[in-house]
Amino acid sequence: MKSWMGASLVSLAVLVTGCSGNVATGALSTGETPAAEPAPAENYRVVSTTVAATQFTDALELDLVGIPTSSKVLPKRYDGVTKVGNPMTPNMEIVKSLDPTEVLSVTTLEYDLAPVFKNAGITAKFLDFTSLDTMSQAILDMGTRYGRENQARAIVDGYKAKVEQIKKQVEGKPQPTVLILLGVPGSYLVATENSYIGDLVRLAGGKNIVQGESVEYLASNTEYLQKSNPDVILRAAHGMPEEVVKMFEKEFKKNDIWKHFSAVQNNRVYDLPEELFPTTGNFAVSEALEATVKMLYP
Repeated sequence: MKSWMGASLVSLAVLVTGCSGNVATGALSTGETPAAEPAPAENYRVVSTTVAATQFTDALELDLVGIPTSSKVLPKRYDGVTKVGNPMTPNMEIVKSLDPTEVLSVTTLEYDLAPVFKNAGITAKFLDFTSLDTMSQAILDMGTRYGRENQARAIVDGYKAKVEQIKKQVEGKPQPTVLILLGVPGSYLVATENSYIGDLVRLAGGKNIVQGESVEYLASNTEYLQKSNPDVILRAAHGMPEEVVKMFEKEFKKNDIWKHFSAVQNNRVYDLPEELFPTTGNFAVSEALEATVKMLYP
């Protein structure tokens, strides 16, 4: 499997976020940032720097003093809360001015951001949202830390119930093989089972054609992919989704090899909405799983 990628093997962190591929394994990581003694829940001054983390703090009924700057709609709970910049480059002057007890980010950004927060003397916690299991553990950890155990358990139990429902729904059905492409402006990668979308496909009963890899994303080799001949092709977009969808459409028309894929011949190529299928997990797990099942088992 590795031979078809060779030296061109790439991780999401290099081509998508500009970060290193070093991803923390724990659900809640503090990296190299300063440690802080636990404080009473009502005394926390938390800044959330990603949309997904902000969705979960809302579900946990946790107030924030800072939120990310984003074109996406954020929970109404945080209307009027100070915006601190985009997830990859938060404005550290604004963050420091809020006097936070801690800042929330995600592990896929930890390599770049941990030293930034450390140099600023700010405690940062990096949440692992790369799979449903790690995300569920991160939610439970947040619930414990902020005194929101009941809310956290309700969220996680809801996800577990949805997964069990889907297992029963697809039980006994032929397992479709799936190719997941992640488009970035001007290029695209192949998502493995270790990616968040790859995890959703696995939970929905699909089999990723890429097996045995340790990274989340790989460079594409269309000849190898055609030999694997997946039943379904899922096309996800990261950043500038409209531009990426057009890029995919052009690629599939221009590159003659795609017409030999069974998925293309059988009209089983699907463009994934970014709000349900981001590169790391978000609150809409149940909706994403339902959508995945419909694509895998039409």
